[in-house]
Amino acid sequence: MVRRRARGFTYLAVLFIVAILLGGLALVGEVWETSARREKEAELLFVGNQYRRAIGLFYDSTPGGVKRYPRTLEDLVKDPRQPATQRHLRRLYPDPITGKNKWGFVKAPDGGIQGVHSLSEEKPLKIGGFRVRDAGLEGAAKYADWKFIHMLPAAAPAGAKPAAKPPAG
Repeated sequence: MVRRRARGFTYLAVLFIVAILLGGLALVGEVWETSARREKEAELLFVGNQYRRAIGLFYDSTPGGVKRYPRTLEDLVKDPRQPATQRHLRRLYPDPITGKNKWGFVKAPDGGIQGVHSLSEEKPLKIGGFRVRDAGLEGAAKYADWKFIHMLPAAAPAGAKPAAKPPAG
């Protein structure tokens, strides 16, 4: 009789330990998944800003007087307007959130690409605390709202004079 009770107690103890282990594994899995999403967000910020920078370099290096934006992302890897190979971007990056080489585009007034954004409809973990250059991403409801756009510097008003430098010394 005593042996039967001991077996039942051991069985319950093993079930209890297994339940605790499974709960711990579920918690570890959730933390790992959140960490992986944060990593992908950081990578999206890096890649998006690389595209923004490359689009700006392409725009600024336009030969002649009329500036224009790239027609395709491939133009950033090998600028077709230059006789020698000029690269504004080393390679085309995939979207870290979707894992695909497909991006959404922000069209420029000239019909070119002024910016890129992810095509993911997922809700981002990061909604605040961005750097100044990424301030426009604050409060975005989905990754597709994270738009990395090359903005032209604000033109000085007509007749405005540059600020005087303070005297040295």
